[in-house]
Amino acid sequence: MNWLLVGASNVAQEWIILAIRAVGDEVTGIVSNDLVRAQDFARKQNIQKFSHDLKHALYDNEVDAVYISSANSLHAEQAMIALKAKKHVMCEKPMALSISDAQQMIEQAKIHQVVLAVNYHLRNSAVIQKIRELIANNCIGEVQNIRFCHAVSLPKNLQSWRIHTPSEGGVILDITVHDIDTLRFLLNDEPISVSAMAQTGVLSPNNVPETVMGTIEFAKGALVSFYDSFTAQYFQTSIDIIGTKGNLQASNTLTQHAIGELHLNNDKGCQRIPIEHHNLYVSSFQQFKNAIQNRGRPAATAYDGLRSLEIALAIQQAIENKKHISLNLGESLCF
Repeated sequence: MNWLLVGASNVAQEWIILAIRAVGDEVTGIVSNDLVRAQDFARKQNIQKFSHDLKHALYDNEVDAVYISSANSLHAEQAMIALKAKKHVMCEKPMALSISDAQQMIEQAKIHQVVLAVNYHLRNSAVIQKIRELIANNCIGEVQNIRFCHAVSLPKNLQSWRIHTPSEGGVILDITVHDIDTLRFLLNDEPISVSAMAQTGVLSPNNVPETVMGTIEFAKGALVSFYDSFTAQYFQTSIDIIGTKGNLQASNTLTQHAIGELHLNNDKGCQRIPIEHHNLYVSSFQQFKNAIQNRGRPAATAYDGLRSLEIALAIQQAIENKKHISLNLGESLCF
């Protein structure tokens, strides 16, 4: 397949182009609102075509699929343009900033019979997949509680719209959405209520949430606490899962890199679980390609993207209104 990139982003440069090429596809074009940036990106990445006009770039019949990694506020509009052009779309999270926009994206994908997916790369982590397997196999019994710590120090080169523009969602729509999707994947379950509080003022001059702490209650009874941050220097991400027969401890796992360790603690003591690591993005793009060829489904479907967005927006509401928010699962289940 031939891919068009929308957004001359760091993630596209550092991870996505290599992943696309690793699965036997090619990047043939790049679109950026800044034409000079697009041209420079194309030159550095050996991409033939560059443009600042998405609609014009989509006239190219050689383009099969579009990868979107622009600012959050642009995702829905750009995805709709690509879907209406009958292109398959892999969109970065969040897929949109509103539930209605996300639902419209899903409808357009159905109408034009193309694949729409959201790039929740953590589903492809070998550690995350092993945790899901161990939970499903009842290795720790029924999951009771989870502590999910996904805090980082946001690099200066990423401190633009993420911390300056409140509508972009700050840490909630950058990191917390990953937590939600990962937790849904691990537990094979749906959240039913959330509560949260946020901090700001370390990096952001505009009261954009930089750190958030909260709780998520799942339908089968698991209670999760989460801590996400842009301002946690020298911190190592972690997941602690407590079950009725044991617990799992994952360290240095919530990352783009193929790393991390996992330990199982039960009545037999503590044992390190062997992990065969693999590139998360290569796995994601291979599954996307398989879905287009009717040989499977994407790692994270558009429905998964819609659910994580709904829950993230509920967390925003909990923070703004300083109240516990119950979730209505019925509205989007038809997707």
